[in-house]
Amino acid sequence: MTAQAELEQETETMTVREAIRQGLREELERDEDVYLIGEDVGVFGGVLEVTGGLYEEFGEERVRDTPISEAGFMGAATGAAATGTRPVVELMFSDFMGVSMEQIMNQMAKMHYMFGGKAELPVTVRTTEGGGMGAASQHSGTVHTWIAHFPGLKAVAPGTAASAKGLTKAAIRSNDPVFVFENKMIYEQSGEVPTDEDYTVPIGEAAVEREGEDVTVVATQRLVGESLGVADSLEGDVSVEVIDPRSLYPLDTDTIVESVEKTGRLVVADESPLSYGTHAEIATRVQEEAFFSLDAPIQRVGTPDTHMPFSPPLEQEVLPGDDDVRAAIERIA
Repeated sequence: MTAQAELEQETETMTVREAIRQGLREELERDEDVYLIGEDVGVFGGVLEVTGGLYEEFGEERVRDTPISEAGFMGAATGAAATGTRPVVELMFSDFMGVSMEQIMNQMAKMHYMFGGKAELPVTVRTTEGGGMGAASQHSGTVHTWIAHFPGLKAVAPGTAASAKGLTKAAIRSNDPVFVFENKMIYEQSGEVPTDEDYTVPIGEAAVEREGEDVTVVATQRLVGESLGVADSLEGDVSVEVIDPRSLYPLDTDTIVESVEKTGRLVVADESPLSYGTHAEIATRVQEEAFFSLDAPIQRVGTPDTHMPFSPPLEQEVLPGDDDVRAAIERIA
């Protein structure tokens, strides 16, 4: 679906941060079984201020600060979801996933399967990821591929304000565990967001953010905006189609393949490390389903296989950006 078609309703300009907060607020109002849980989500309003004001609106019973124990509150949310509530967990940084991996991998991901489908796990995990803030290696990772790899879990990664709100709401309404990966560098990015309280983005449905004829760029999170800027700058020389997959698992392969069948060229831009990850999965699916449509080798834009440096100049050297997207397009266009 094109992004423009989704926005053909009443909208309001807001930042990604505001869009997520609005989505959380609407779901808290809609369903009394929804509640927020995590470190500093309450009085402090979240480490990056996403949940600001919700504690005052809904009280400590529904916006709950927790101790610094990721394994504890992830396990608590898993158990609570299995008994009928809809917890929304904030994991402060995705790098902390490892602390709670037993609860995620062996409980949350497997409980529905091991109980023969009788146990539902409507738990949402919101977490930030990505570099750019000078926060060093332990607070700057991009690990969404890790979660997308596990059967039983869904992983979404919004790249616009509209998808941030829509995916947040869809995740909360889902009866499956859904991880919402929020790139911390786009919280201040603005865009048009539908104001309808029933607006959601279907999990597993990509958005064609810009139509083009010559090259397909599949970009996630921060690199959606970067890729759109590059596409605009190349207009007249190269016609670039930009797709935001929005869901990493399940992945909307059909939309990507349809685009590649039209353009014959593909660039995959994702901030995660290049080896064994999101780039490889998307490239492989296109090779399997549209090999004879390809006119050039698939290009990848991502982070080298290294940890994120603390030094700002080194961090900028490691992070993929618009120059990398442009170079990848020019190699094959």
